Amino acid sequence: MADFTEYGVPSAEWLALEPTLPKMPQLTPKELKDFLNKNRENIAAQAMIDQGLSSKVQIHDHKVPTRDGATLEARTYRPTGIPLSQPLPLYIHIHGGGYVFGTLASEDAICSRIVASRQEKGTPVAVFNINYRHTPEYQYPTAWDDVEDAFVWVHENITELGGLGDQVVVGGISAGGQLTASLALAQLRGDNKRLAACPKIRGQVLMIPCLVATSYYGARKEMLRSPELSSLVQCADAPILPMSRLEFFLKMLGLPLPEDASRDLRMNPGNATAEEVKSLPPTTFGIAGRDPLRDEALFYSKLLNDNGVPTDVTVIRGVPHGFRRYGNDLERASKKWDGVMSDGITWALSNPKAGPWEIKTD
Repeated sequence: MADFTEYGVPSAEWLALEPTLPKMPQLTPKELKDFLNKNRENIAAQAMIDQGLSSKVQIHDHKVPTRDGATLEARTYRPTGIPLSQPLPLYIHIHGGGYVFGTLASEDAICSRIVASRQEKGTPVAVFNINYRHTPEYQYPTAWDDVEDAFVWVHENITELGGLGDQVVVGGISAGGQLTASLALAQLRGDNKRLAACPKIRGQVLMIPCLVATSYYGARKEMLRSPELSSLVQCADAPILPMSRLEFFLKMLGLPLPEDASRDLRMNPGNATAEEVKSLPPTTFGIAGRDPLRDEALFYSKLLNDNGVPTDVTVIRGVPHGFRRYGNDLERASKKWDGVMSDGITWALSNPKAGPWEIKTD
């Protein structure tokens, strides 16, 4: 029986940083959304300057049509000096933000760092960043539909994007991890015929993913030595994503009643069965140790590994959900995060084999 609480003990880096952080202002939901989106964009813009990323990437904007007649913003990032005529593996990036926050520009630094890192290591990739629609204006399942439509559009336009259709990896952060996991399962199920007709996803990168809405959290908890050891309990009041904020995000989605949704694998990919996951692509997990979502990611990684899916699992000890926003103030943890995310792409493309389930730490 499992006990993952050792990963939730606050790290020395975090303990040094936490007292210096400003308190969140008291704002209406609309004001908070505008405030955080602007803050995220400012952080990204500053990182583009400080890390010299602007000179390392070519950026192009795109418009992606959806099944309901809307148009989504999207952006591609390629290494400077590599023309579109030279196709590259493509990483589809799906941002986090509780389905409430996130813009196209807020992801510029994340996507550019991946491109710069892979170019420096001699394994160049391009990145496609999709800005799906957000709550409360657009509730479940709009974001899920948008991501599926964007994935199909990418394959329909893969030549124009300078990508290799048989080398597409998908990944996301937090809510984006949930959308990624749902997309991979949906392609296997085949309910969306256009999605199923696309080349199979080569890999998925799940960073601090939400995999089971708390109302539908089920039998996986039985893997723990005792219920009070759950990350939902240990990290209930953790910084950045306490349980109260997680519940707020889920409420904004307008989810169905619990009895209707525990087997809805778009919403709850973590509740998939052994049979449903056994053909999934190689999967990288980047997990924060002081995160209420920690255990569901570990449970899902074990489920995949037990059923023949190659997994690469890293827990970054003692830091909360969404810690990467603090960059150099959490230098050790941020460097580890960047490596897990970037290396996970090329690892998936290397056709890895399944091995024993292993939790790596920093």
